[in-house]
Amino acid sequence: MDILRTITHHHHHHQQPVNKGKMCEHTHHRPTERRRGKSEDNNAHATQEMSRIITDSTTGKCYCRGKVLGKGGFAKCYEFTDLSTGKMYAAKIIPHTRVSKPHQREKIDREIELHRALHHKHIVHFYHHFEDKDNIYILLEYCSRRSLAHILKARKVLTEPEVRYYLRQILSGLKYLHEQEILHRDLKLGNFFINESMELKVGDFGLAAKLEPVENRRRTICGTPNYLSPEVLNKQGHGCESDVWALGCVMYTMLLGRPPFETTNLKETYRCIREARYSMPSSLSPQAKHLISSMLAKNPMDRPHLDDILRHDFFCQGFTPDRLSANCCHAAPDLHHTSPAKSFFKKAAAALFGGKKDKAKYLETQSKHLLHNGKCRGHRGPSTARLSGEHAGRCVSDHPNAICFSNAKSLLIIHLNISFTANDISKESMNSSFQWVTKWVDYSNKYGFGYQLSDHTVGVLFNNGTHMSLLSDKKTVHYYAELGQCSVFSTSEAPEQFVGQVTILKYFAHYMEENLMDGGDLPNVTDAGKPRLYLLQWLKSDRALMMLFNDGTFQVNFYHDHTKIILCNQSEEYLLTYINEDRVSTTLQLSTLLVSGCSADLRSRMDYALNMLLQRCN
Repeated sequence: MDILRTITHHHHHHQQPVNKGKMCEHTHHRPTERRRGKSEDNNAHATQEMSRIITDSTTGKCYCRGKVLGKGGFAKCYEFTDLSTGKMYAAKIIPHTRVSKPHQREKIDREIELHRALHHKHIVHFYHHFEDKDNIYILLEYCSRRSLAHILKARKVLTEPEVRYYLRQILSGLKYLHEQEILHRDLKLGNFFINESMELKVGDFGLAAKLEPVENRRRTICGTPNYLSPEVLNKQGHGCESDVWALGCVMYTMLLGRPPFETTNLKETYRCIREARYSMPSSLSPQAKHLISSMLAKNPMDRPHLDDILRHDFFCQGFTPDRLSANCCHAAPDLHHTSPAKSFFKKAAAALFGGKKDKAKYLETQSKHLLHNGKCRGHRGPSTARLSGEHAGRCVSDHPNAICFSNAKSLLIIHLNISFTANDISKESMNSSFQWVTKWVDYSNKYGFGYQLSDHTVGVLFNNGTHMSLLSDKKTVHYYAELGQCSVFSTSEAPEQFVGQVTILKYFAHYMEENLMDGGDLPNVTDAGKPRLYLLQWLKSDRALMMLFNDGTFQVNFYHDHTKIILCNQSEEYLLTYINEDRVSTTLQLSTLLVSGCSADLRSRMDYALNMLLQRCN
């Protein structure tokens, strides 16, 4: 068996092998040394100190060699500082004595040629290489936060939002590599480096290779034992699917703190890998389980493509932070972030509450009023007033006052008045004709947030704050600009400036139609006389998605059990719809709930929804 060792350029650490070490071809021993006298030791120390200043004879630049960052089979990685600029690098230093054989030197040259041609935000940057009579020097991007292996060692496990944050960046870098027809072949936590800004960089291209046709692929077994795919172990060659397998192992390890195929001995590990046999703890979300199992499919052809991974429910139906604090290297983050349109919600809250004193006064007055009356009387509906340019923010909007007021007031009524001593929701569910979100996709990392309504209208709130709806006839488009103006046109006659957005809108519609199921059993009944519904704001936490619409409809979807709460106003009466785990819906007037009470399950969900709303209003 021809087994290669990765040439590791760990920028800031020693390799932390996942399974007792890394597969290697050569074992290096220190050469036998004769005992040296004190004077020789002093001379050696002086020589070592002098070698801390290293000069590139081709450019004349001088570098100061700092502490060791990591060690590999042939090389050590050091901090390097350019003495003329102060810029820091991670320098891989390879002694000529370690690559004296032709095939060893060829391997280093291949790595240099491959890496120097790569230019991507999530790939460790290759700056320069040079050599002197003793060593080869490779200057790479310096990543001060070390690697994901170090973060996981300190944290034990990572949260799902963090895993989504890191995986998105890994996928971005890996997609670039595959587009360049390059296989990494050694994806693991120790090769994902984190810079000062907590951005991830894929590194260590010691085992990387050009993608070859199946019949020409090398049959070499290389990589880290726990991350090898069945086809590599079976000497069928390494393809893009093998990198996807390793990515599945990485995701599993981040979420659970251990690799999926780790055992007490290598032989058993290989048996588990060949059989794709591993445990799937119940602590993982259904979406995480499904994505991991798809990436760890035994048959390479059954594994998802990188784009399919990004479109998976694990990403589309879960919160992903825009950035992480450096504290996440040592402690779990406190994640509660808004969508890209978060600025609008703050302005809506300001319109609702004014300042903190006004908010406190409002809550006190409202609670007294509600407790005294014990009855729900909401506003008739949204105001038709328009926002001035100064307060429009990035979202399309009618005036937010009545919208936020009606929903916040309704939730406060529920919170303050509804008893939760009842064993179940009242069975007297009423018929209703409101619209609600049956499907949704969060693609805000590129375009925006998409959703489908119960009347089969598809809407997208774009990252720039504009909104576009494709009606159920699949031909008519409604475009809402920042100040609430609506433009109507057909898909075949879209104005030139909207063609790109219409294409994206149709993509969202197709994806949801083909890949997502409806979220409940509510009938698709709509009132033609009511205004068109469009999304003003969406907000995600690690547990739920909240959506706020132009007519005051307020919907909260809970990820873990797919339950939903929908609050809307009809004929001066507020209706609350609850869709349970079995996708069975119940719609009641709030006034009925005030009398009959509700179950503890529904009460807890309403309480959580209220807290989401109030936290944003803060």
